[in-house]
This record gives sequence, C-alpha cells and structure tokens, in this order.
Amino acid sequence: MLIVRELLLGPKRFTDLRAGLPGISPNVLSQRLDELELAAVVHRRKLPPPFGAWIYELTDWGKQLETVIVELGRWGARSPALPRDAALSVDSLMLSFRTMFDAQAAGSFRARLELRFGHDRFHVEVTERRIALARGAADKPDAIIESDPNTLAAIAYDGRRLAEAVRSGDLKITGDKKAAERFLALFTLPAPAPAFNKIP
Repeated sequence: MLIVRELLLGPKRFTDLRAGLPGISPNVLSQRLDELELAAVVHRRKLPPPFGAWIYELTDWGKQLETVIVELGRWGARSPALPRDAALSVDSLMLSFRTMFDAQAAGSFRARLELRFGHDRFHVEVTERRIALARGAADKPDAIIESDPNTLAAIAYDGRRLAEAVRSGDLKITGDKKAAERFLALFTLPAPAPAFNKIP
C-alpha cells in the first residue's frame, strides 16, 4: 500500500520511489514492485528519448485503490498514538491535503498555487469549495510556496506560525502571501480516537 500511495499522484522512477520510502531496502522494493506488476496493479514502461528511464505507474485498476488509501489515511490520522514528528514523504503530504481539505473553511476562497519541494512540483487549484491537486508546475499561480513536507505539515496541522517559518528560512513564498496563508489554513485533522487505558 505504501508503494501504491507513492504512485497515486503520477509515475515515478525506482530512485524516486526509494526517496519516498527510505525504510525499504532496494531489494525489498524491487521484489514488491515485481509482485505488484504480476498482480496487474503496477505497470513498468520506458520513457521515450531523450530520457530513456524506466518508470513505474499504476494501472487503471491500481488507481482504483485511491479511495482505499484515502480512507486508511483518514483512519490513521485519528490514532491517539500518531507520531507527530514522523518524517513525511512529499506524496504523503499531498494526499493528506486531498483527504483533509475542509470545504467549509474554504468557503468562497479561490486560488491557484504551486508547491515546490526541491525538484518536485505540484499545482493546486481551490475553487467552489473543492481542491484539485496534481504533479507538475502551475500555470500562472497566485503564489508559489517552497518548503519541505514536514514544515508544511507543521503549519497546516500543528499550528506552526507561517511567519516564523518564513523568518527561519524553512519556507519561502513568492506572490500573494495572503493566498498562501489562507490555503494552509484549509486542512483539518479529525479528532483523535479515545485512548485505551490498560487495566493495571
């Protein structure tokens, strides 16, 4: 499921998958990809010249797992033992934005943004209380946000101040700063499930 999660927003090279799944050894990742390919969940193809790299992508059937991944993410976000300081992959954060988008909080807000994480680019459009998010650069964005996944998650979910992240150099905004700030306030984690107390 972690490999499927990493491929939901588009195809990736083996090295890109390794970067998003640092806890998996190359041998185990290769084995899992072979199994997913045999199961018709993942397809491997070679990019045309001048690239020539092999990439992995979900089949049409594999893409249907998105609803499962989203619901698992929503369920996991309610864990009373959720590790708040765990490292996030770029794709994990982007899928969390899809899952935790608060349409009521968005109201009439409309904006087009580009999120940059190193060489990764995502375009986001918020309109009519909906969010559309996909890999790739945005066309004429209102704002560009450059950061890392954990910084953005801390602002969106854990109350870190945007201004402090900008001052520290952890985040950079180009363009409409108010649009960027409003965007990062549109995500709400569900209430944690009650903790279970063991009987002594």
